[in-house]
Amino acid sequence: MASISHLNQFPCKTLSVTQFTSKPAIFAPNSVKIGTKQIGKSWSRAGEFVRERPSFRFRAVNDDEWGPDKEEDPSAAAAAAAVAVGEEVKPAEPSEIDRLKKALVDSFFGTDRGLKATSETRAGIVALITQLEAKNPTPAPTEALSLLNGKWILAYTSFSGLFPLLSTGSLPLVKVEEISQTIDSENLTVQNSVQFAGPLATTSISTNAKFEAQSPKLVQIKLDEGIIGTPQLTDSIVMPENVEFLGQKVDLTPFKGLITSAQETASSIAKTISSQPPVKFPISNGNAESWLLTTYLDEELRISRGDAGSVFVLIKEGSPLLTP
Repeated sequence: MASISHLNQFPCKTLSVTQFTSKPAIFAPNSVKIGTKQIGKSWSRAGEFVRERPSFRFRAVNDDEWGPDKEEDPSAAAAAAAVAVGEEVKPAEPSEIDRLKKALVDSFFGTDRGLKATSETRAGIVALITQLEAKNPTPAPTEALSLLNGKWILAYTSFSGLFPLLSTGSLPLVKVEEISQTIDSENLTVQNSVQFAGPLATTSISTNAKFEAQSPKLVQIKLDEGIIGTPQLTDSIVMPENVEFLGQKVDLTPFKGLITSAQETASSIAKTISSQPPVKFPISNGNAESWLLTTYLDEELRISRGDAGSVFVLIKEGSPLLTP
């Protein structure tokens, strides 16, 4: 059914037609279009001038003639719905630097910070380090103190001076738990620390030093003092119920009383020793100064070269790179 109400949507006004001839103006009775249409151009005939007039023509239309509403693309709607419900998005591909760092850290596996690295492994590590140094995102590390600041864990070194320390053969029943370097960029201080763990105690040896920037990559380190940390004794001993010796199981239950007594004694000694301050001693000799060249630095990885070209690779405490 035709809808007359559509006509109310169009503004209308009275038109007056001025004629230049005696003939009246005539409106076409059968209008089929909405809007204006140019009927013809101005022309003259037999001494008279005829000007074309705009003609407004209306017709009632059915609602269906406007056509159906535009339908939304089903595939687009499905994609929008997937985003709305939180469809899993594929993680971004790691950058080349991230891949190199991961490969470098993986190459340290089984090397005991470089002590047990074979010549072939060392060559592969050097190649990866060289590639990372070429892509160093921090060309002036000494000017990026906020990145240098914090605790760095030694992951690998080629410095042979540390190998006797790392070797368990020189320290029976004692192993190196951690070697770290803590940089305080505000006070320009460095603390190098080695933590040892034994069957009955843990302790540490540290050195405090000042550093001074000599170039955008080079710092000079001056040692001030050494510190021997207070040993922390193990105050609990776990005793199995039995052990196997020469193919025979030996019941240790009768010894539990003795072990408990030893435990109490160890706990008492631990409390006494732990209350003592660490031992500090000054460092004043020719080895009190050294330099360190940082060749790669970002938020979680640092590569430095020391005296005689030795390499140190350190990882910032808390970095995922420390997780095997």
